[in-house]
Amino acid sequence: MKSRSDEILTPKMKRMAFLLILLLASSSSLIADSQTIVETLPGYPGPLPFKLETGYIGVGEDEAVQLFYYFVESEGNPDEDPLIIWLAGGPGCGTLRAFFYEIGPMQIQYGTYMDNVPALQLDPNSWTKVANVIYLDAPTLTGYSYTKTPEAVRSSDTLSASQTAEFLRKFVKTHPRFLKNPMYVTGISYSGIVIPIITEELYKGNDEGLEPIVNIQGYMGGNPLTDKTGDINSRLEYAYRVALISAELYESTKKNCNGNYAEADSNNLQCMLDIDEVNKRVGDINIQQILDPDCDAATNLVRGGNPIRTGNRKSLRGNPIKMLPARSFMKDGFCRGDYYNYATLWANDENVMRALNVREGTVKEWLLCNLDMKYNYGKPSMPSYEFNIRSSVVYHEKLSKRNCRALIFSGDHDMMVPHVGTRNWINSLNLTITDSNWDAWYANGQDAGYKTSYAHDNYSLVFATVKGAGHTAPEFKPVECFEMVKRWFANRPI
Repeated sequence: MKSRSDEILTPKMKRMAFLLILLLASSSSLIADSQTIVETLPGYPGPLPFKLETGYIGVGEDEAVQLFYYFVESEGNPDEDPLIIWLAGGPGCGTLRAFFYEIGPMQIQYGTYMDNVPALQLDPNSWTKVANVIYLDAPTLTGYSYTKTPEAVRSSDTLSASQTAEFLRKFVKTHPRFLKNPMYVTGISYSGIVIPIITEELYKGNDEGLEPIVNIQGYMGGNPLTDKTGDINSRLEYAYRVALISAELYESTKKNCNGNYAEADSNNLQCMLDIDEVNKRVGDINIQQILDPDCDAATNLVRGGNPIRTGNRKSLRGNPIKMLPARSFMKDGFCRGDYYNYATLWANDENVMRALNVREGTVKEWLLCNLDMKYNYGKPSMPSYEFNIRSSVVYHEKLSKRNCRALIFSGDHDMMVPHVGTRNWINSLNLTITDSNWDAWYANGQDAGYKTSYAHDNYSLVFATVKGAGHTAPEFKPVECFEMVKRWFANRPI
């Protein structure tokens, strides 16, 4: 006996319905192939106690750039908590650095192994306790991200910003549950160049009616490189303020170089002599954290390179895991970069890549930082990257005219991107200081740093120092940084 639907549907209509079902099934499989719910990870015992998704989103022309991400839903209230994207900087540094060492849900247990990889443990100060966090490997050829064509390999400040903005719109389109969550663009170090560009592009896209409309509310930058010349120049004043050089040498250098050390005239002999004297004083100081042991080449205050340490630059893939015995490097002091080698060993394990659903054959070797993008002041480009934005202050100026919130924080022991230069460019925005002016802020009843709050119409900016922290502030002071962002996300005073 025929059903009523069989009587209504013609053979042609049935064929069309069948083709539609095949199309929908194919589309679903493509989405499934790009998104993986990761329930267990090598190195961690048992199921993960948080929801981790990994995947790829194609951006750029013909989606030739495939950006890899880790997405951790908030462990608090994922339907209400902010949706943030975190950029690790470099440019070209993998976001596993943030996942393990800065703001992520897991930490590495140094010297301990499980499943033939470094063992993992939970981080009690993970920002995922108060926010939905996307950890993005950007720009392309960072971490597990890759390109489908050779032409798409090369990136730049402007292209990276544009592709990250495109990524965010596509992410919320495929994750409509988070469309209404407040969105913030966040990151650290070199990401300070692209963060305000991405944020402005999202606001501008909303103005132009780009779909989907995203609920962009603001941005956050930690020790952000922003005005390259100004930030480099501020190192001299910082070195004087923390008693690394004398008042006489500081005044002489300032006078003879006319306040410009980053672009000093090489024909100005007295200026060059003063800069050499400065470098003699700071050569054995760790520019990333002035209290840490110095394990890198001699510090050059003016010609400093990449504002993020890369760790051991040698390939570790073929080396046995025994090369990192339990804290052996702690006997005579330590080099923080040695810690990062554990992440390299973990990320290059085949079982780890399978668990994360990294596409086979797309990445020959996971590197903490892609040195073909390494930033060096004075170089306009590297083989895989063009540094085509000298200063992103103009984008902060544009955002100051929007309904927008900003948090800028600086570890006060960072000489790579000193808080001195950061405060200089903030002051250039001509904002009004509101309820705090270098007031102390507290964590666990102790002074955790100092804060200043600014406003202009519907724009607000809080600048905070983190006492005792270095260049990647959350890595050095995780408790304090977690308290700071928890309050800021909740629209409470820091």
